[in-house]
Amino acid sequence: MIRLGITGGIGSGKSYVAHLLEEKGFPLYDTDREAKRLTLTHPRIREALSTLLGTEVYQADGTLNKPLLASYLFSSPEHAEQINGIIHPCVYEDFQAWAHRQEEAGAQVVMMESAILFESGFQKAVDYVVMVYAPLELRIKRAMQRDAASEAQIRARISAQMDDEEKKRKADYVLYNEEKTPLETQIAALEGWLANRKTGR
Repeated sequence: MIRLGITGGIGSGKSYVAHLLEEKGFPLYDTDREAKRLTLTHPRIREALSTLLGTEVYQADGTLNKPLLASYLFSSPEHAEQINGIIHPCVYEDFQAWAHRQEEAGAQVVMMESAILFESGFQKAVDYVVMVYAPLELRIKRAMQRDAASEAQIRARISAQMDDEEKKRKADYVLYNEEKTPLETQIAALEGWLANRKTGR
């Protein structure tokens, strides 16, 4: 079974591409969604966050005190590193267990979608990385429309991520989500590329 990482910067269309591939029958593990679930349910995460931030990080009904977590997370890069060091290893383990279940069910290819695939070390969990690339100005325009955010806010978020050119160099395959070549054509080519890869682990 091949484990495929799908990544791309803000506004690149990474999630849209992952959705198109999912429609073709490739099971998808969305790291954003699963990280939120695990933050609420994983005993190791709950214990570590409670130790770090106090028991009030979880509210009486069991939900996360998001303002408290966010204020700590965004106050310094070191704080973000601490939080990520608690959550990311559990997401990594959860993906491995999920991928194993998918393989047992007969899946030939599974996908992990993550905007921070390289930054988090999640690329170590996959066999190949597909990067979704789009020109910067187009990404900014898309993200502003999607998030109802200002250009300055989007540029700040983009600058906090790994540079797209570096992601391109690290990726095994690049899809260009712009007007020139239809995505459907590129995805068909990707499927052909995958068919010629040796099975991963």
